[in-house]
Amino acid sequence: MTIQEMKIGDHASVTKTVSETDVYLFAGITGDLNPAHTNEVAASKTMFKTRIAHGMLGAGFISAVLGMYLPGPGTIYMGQELKFTKPVHIGDTVTATATVEEIILEKNRVILDTTVVNQDGEVVIKGKATVMPPKA
Repeated sequence: MTIQEMKIGDHASVTKTVSETDVYLFAGITGDLNPAHTNEVAASKTMFKTRIAHGMLGAGFISAVLGMYLPGPGTIYMGQELKFTKPVHIGDTVTATATVEEIILEKNRVILDTTVVNQDGEVVIKGKATVMPPKA
């Protein structure tokens, strides 16, 4: 989708159930082997009482929305502000949504409100993304 095809309020979402495999693959790919994610015994002693998914794993679903749906393939992800408001647990089903908030035609930039909510409708991540939509 080009900037000329977009309008304020356009939105798209992706939904994914976070599995134990997702968490271990993310840990292996990134090297973030924090026991909060990978060690149930250690994680049971934290404030969360169990393992949680990496915050950036949840944020990665925002990237999927931007790169595949809004604006879609060819989009250049330029920046992201994030606030992690609740943990994502293994087995949670999360929905990442991006909503067009501002269009800057002269710079070919779009600002989107980004949120990730869990199956209970609780916001687990919120922020703003800046992208450059494809030219054609």
